[in-house]
Amino acid sequence: MRSKGKEENASKLWEMRGRQVGLGCEGKARRTEGWAGRGWGPEECRLSFPEPGRRGRKTSWPGLPAALSTNPPIPPTSAQRFPTPPPAPSVSAMAKAYDHLFKLLLIGDSGVGKTCLIIRFAEDNFNNTYISTIGIDFKIRTVDIEGKKIKLQVWDTAGQERFKTITTAYYRGAMGIILVYDITDEKSFENIQNWMKSIKENASAGVERLLLGNKCDMEAKRKVQKEQAEKLAREHGIRFFETSAKSSMNVDEAFSSLARDILLKSGGRRSGNSSKSSSTDLKTCDKKNSKCSLS
Repeated sequence: MRSKGKEENASKLWEMRGRQVGLGCEGKARRTEGWAGRGWGPEECRLSFPEPGRRGRKTSWPGLPAALSTNPPIPPTSAQRFPTPPPAPSVSAMAKAYDHLFKLLLIGDSGVGKTCLIIRFAEDNFNNTYISTIGIDFKIRTVDIEGKKIKLQVWDTAGQERFKTITTAYYRGAMGIILVYDITDEKSFENIQNWMKSIKENASAGVERLLLGNKCDMEAKRKVQKEQAEKLAREHGIRFFETSAKSSMNVDEAFSSLARDILLKSGGRRSGNSSKSSSTDLKTCDKKNSKCSLS
């Protein structure tokens, strides 16, 4: 009788303690036989979770459906908490965005307008406050030539001598190189020969070249005559344009002409077409009372 009373008192004590502290009834029922039906039945044991700071003990949450006590929810796995992102597009799908990728390089003395030409071509914008390029930079534009989508990656180089070691490292991968001089600066035109020599020493054999005389909108300050540049272009067997980044004169035509020559050389052109485009057959171009020539 005495042992039975002690057991009942212990049962009541555990029941009171479980309600005050939140000890899990299921855990106690597993530990002590005969206690499962003494105040610790499933009707009171709703849902148990580990009690923070008390390892191995559980707390009860009264008021939840009784079904949750027998089938507690399964915590989400790491895959559910952090779902796998959608797969990246395949290389073949990305390649469909363009048919060819051509890397072009602009070289020339500092201040001749290389950056302005690239900004005009890639973004159709012009700003008089551009500062000298430090090192190297590039812009991208996709154009349609002969029914092909050509992605042009145009690299802008610094013209200062101290950056020559950096910029010449980019000659090798270029498929086309544009030599730029300022028609109002005779020294920049004379240095074209040095830039030609640099191409011969550092660029790949057979790289396409193009000569540009920039700032042709400043006719009143012209120091380099058109005939001089045409003669130099003929000596090297390359095309020549006079351009203006400010007025956008011949900028698109010059880049498209070089891209077309590269496409023809790479064999990507459709058969049956003539070797020259009508846009590059023009000898003069008049726009906004400015005259810029190409050949």
